Amino acid sequence: MRPVLLALARAALGALFLYAAATKLPDMAAFATDLANYRMLPAALVPAAAAAVVGIELAVGALLVLGIAARAAALVTAAMLVFFVAGLSQALLRGIDLHCGCFGGAEAATWGTVLRDLPMLAAAVAVAVGGPGRLRPARAPVEPG
Repeated sequence: MRPVLLALARAALGALFLYAAATKLPDMAAFATDLANYRMLPAALVPAAAAAVVGIELAVGALLVLGIAARAAALVTAAMLVFFVAGLSQALLRGIDLHCGCFGGAEAATWGTVLRDLPMLAAAVAVAVGGPGRLRPARAPVEPG
């Protein structure tokens, strides 16, 4: 059962990160503006950071869905989610009114947004620690002759 849950968590997390990247790609300028509104980076670094976030989301999303280097991808995903939670939290604590930039669009950043990231963080940590899981039972070893 546990391998099945890990595999489902891995695939769901990967699909979610692919979706997040896909929603940002059509309007990278809007995502860069959202990122700038967090007031965490010098303005000159924001376009590169926006591109890096989307590129990493695409890469880890694909790796998680495909189950390739899943533990490493889950570890990177967990690090990204910690960064997202920290970024959102600092903006909310500073009273900055902004769009979260999470899935494109104009979703406001709220404490609910922070709470939404925590189950994803738990799933990423579970896959990083527990492995990629599998959807089918492992084959029994073939006994020689």
